[in-house]
Amino acid sequence: MSIWRRLPRPFRYLGYAVTIVCMLGFAFANVARADNMTIQLDQAQLLRLPDGVSTIVIGNPLIADASLQPGGLLVITGKGYGSTNLLALDRSGRVLLDKQLVVNKARANGVVIVQKGMDTETYSCNPDCAPRATLGDTPNFFNAVTGQGATRAGQAGGSPGGGPR
Repeated sequence: MSIWRRLPRPFRYLGYAVTIVCMLGFAFANVARADNMTIQLDQAQLLRLPDGVSTIVIGNPLIADASLQPGGLLVITGKGYGSTNLLALDRSGRVLLDKQLVVNKARANGVVIVQKGMDTETYSCNPDCAPRATLGDTPNFFNAVTGQGATRAGQAGGSPGGGPR
């Protein structure tokens, strides 16, 4: 004999209703997540656009960036942690695509994060370790690593930070 049959009739109906509402809630939650696109920080992903797209809008360009490629492909790059939206519009302004972009921390092989109290430093270890500038690193560490990279790029030829003019 089921547990429902032992309860008085009004409680049985309430139990059935709660079960149905929960099942519908889970179903709609899965549908809502279907329009999410997860991107890792500093990584790119491809998205095929529907036909007729003429305008691309990124809600917050500090979180994600997009570059339209031939053949209706969009390259989306994670720029900062968080979420933003992507809209693709046709010439009349009608929304053809509305996607939520979620940018998470990259799960790269060979990345070591050193936590020193409140300070964070990130290293790439493939197999030798070298400093790597990553969002969330301590400002002094981050600035030192990016400064060295800019100086090196400048010495390689014509970029800001040095080199012949």
